[in-house]
Amino acid sequence: PCTVCSPDQEFVKTTGDLLQIPMEELLESLRIRTITAGKQQQVFKKPCSRAECETRRDCLAKVIYARLFEWLVLVINENIYTDPSVWTSFIGLLDVYGFEAFPENNLEQLCINYANEKLQQHFVAHYLKAQQEEYAAEGLQWSFINYQDNQNCLDLIEGNPLSIFSLLNEECRLNRPSNTDLFQTRIEKALSSNQCLSRDKFSKKPNFIISHYAGKVCYQLAAMVEKNKDAVPPELLHVLQNSKDPLLQKLFPVTEKNQNNTKTQNRAAVVTVVSKFKSSLEHLMEILSRTTPHYIRCIKPNADCKAMTFRREEVLSQLQACGIVEAITISAAGFPVRIPFQSFTERYDLLRKSWGSSKKRVWGETPVMDDDKAPRAAVLEILQDAVRGQTPAQETGNGAEIPSVYCGKTKVFLSNSVLELLEARRAEVLNEKAFCIQCCWRRFKEKKTAKEKHSATLIQAALRSWLAKNRFQRMRRAARVIQRAWRRWTAKAAALAAAELDEGEGEEFPAPGATLAKAPCSLDTELQAAVQFWPLGLVLAAAPVSVTGPRRALALLSCLRGLQEGSRGHLGCGITSIRALPQGSVRFHCRRSPLHFANVSPHTEGFSITGFNQILLDRQELLPT
Repeated sequence: PCTVCSPDQEFVKTTGDLLQIPMEELLESLRIRTITAGKQQQVFKKPCSRAECETRRDCLAKVIYARLFEWLVLVINENIYTDPSVWTSFIGLLDVYGFEAFPENNLEQLCINYANEKLQQHFVAHYLKAQQEEYAAEGLQWSFINYQDNQNCLDLIEGNPLSIFSLLNEECRLNRPSNTDLFQTRIEKALSSNQCLSRDKFSKKPNFIISHYAGKVCYQLAAMVEKNKDAVPPELLHVLQNSKDPLLQKLFPVTEKNQNNTKTQNRAAVVTVVSKFKSSLEHLMEILSRTTPHYIRCIKPNADCKAMTFRREEVLSQLQACGIVEAITISAAGFPVRIPFQSFTERYDLLRKSWGSSKKRVWGETPVMDDDKAPRAAVLEILQDAVRGQTPAQETGNGAEIPSVYCGKTKVFLSNSVLELLEARRAEVLNEKAFCIQCCWRRFKEKKTAKEKHSATLIQAALRSWLAKNRFQRMRRAARVIQRAWRRWTAKAAALAAAELDEGEGEEFPAPGATLAKAPCSLDTELQAAVQFWPLGLVLAAAPVSVTGPRRALALLSCLRGLQEGSRGHLGCGITSIRALPQGSVRFHCRRSPLHFANVSPHTEGFSITGFNQILLDRQELLPT
């Protein structure tokens, strides 16, 4: 028999301790097969090969897991179960595998895809039935004709008398080693008429291809027959029944049939995996047919389980695998868009208002209708305007005579083309309304801006006026101050001139060459200089007033030269009159004081003297030392 390596003995011992089975009995059940033959029921023991020992090991693990799972479900149901007389309805949750297609597929994938085919057929039947009931309730005479049915695929897998399952079960009942090439030939010969069956001719391994509703899947025939048998050796059951663990004793109870073990093995009584799976699936479909199912499709955006990651190819394959694409295809065969009258009117009522206000109706005013018929009439009016352009349609008893459109009792049924047309018209109207709103807003904004500018202009004008008025008032006050100062100075100058005339009247001027007398002590130095040299003011007064510029400067220069020639040699003693030098004392009367001409200044470029004020300042040069 097959021996166990020394490192693996520890695992065997641990397994025996957990199962509470002696290690020797566990090894014997895994390595030795018991055969009962003949009428005398003779028992023979045959050592197993390494591959058979591995198969028995896996079988032991699977049978324990299966019994444990069934027991757990039974315990849960017993605790939450209620008497059927108390309740009349229930809620059931069914979680099944999705469609599977791997690089290498075998019996497991075949069973899972078979279950998905059955559920897809039920989903399509339920969906079509629901659609037909909705159409009938709305008074629409319609039947689905153009849709894909997967009955051919189901006939290929489970049909009678010949199918893949029947041939697989027959191969399992034969008491001979399985030949995959021969089994492939039998399948191709028996099921060649089915269009859903094909084969990968480029593969060296025996295989067959089934065209499912979600796509083609290639299945390998290697080890498929052995997996379908799934027979539990009686030695393993006997060892598990002899376990001292209480849970295993419940899972594998000892029966009279197991104790006697005298019944011969009957090949016709072999229950295969596909047979059990088929019967279980049929029972499930019976329950689903008596209930109202609701389908929830779970889509995984990526295989890495990462957030915010969406892979288009993986999602599309899942949509195809769970039948969403097929459902959409079936829905497109009828009226995929169904909108209640109220929702339709709320969304597309602007189409009626937009054309109804600007274009005349040929049928006149709308007659008064009942409240029940008013929504349908509004929907018909919108459809007539939108779909037929601006030509009103004749209303019939069955609804609007428009292709791909039907008005039921509470809903309007539309095709995709009509929906696209309605949405396009609605977008146009919305664009027009948006443009109108934009125009009104721009006009309001421009008016508001103009008013703001006008208001700003008024504010600026008022502020500038206030500033100008304040500046004018300040300037006027400053001018008044200057005027007062000027008048005060003018008055003082006039007073000084009057005092000079009053004091100089009756006095005698000295002869040429004589020194001038000193001024009275009451006058200061400036006044003394003004009194002594007042004839210079007469020179300025004698210049022509109408002449300006350089000619006036030349006239003043000629007068001064006359003074200089008439008093050459006596300038240091004073300035004499500009008249002819008299002989002796001369009494001179002047009606205007020279101080009145003190602000008349000669040209500054040719002369350094700028008026009588400069003469008063240069007293150190003019006064005698």
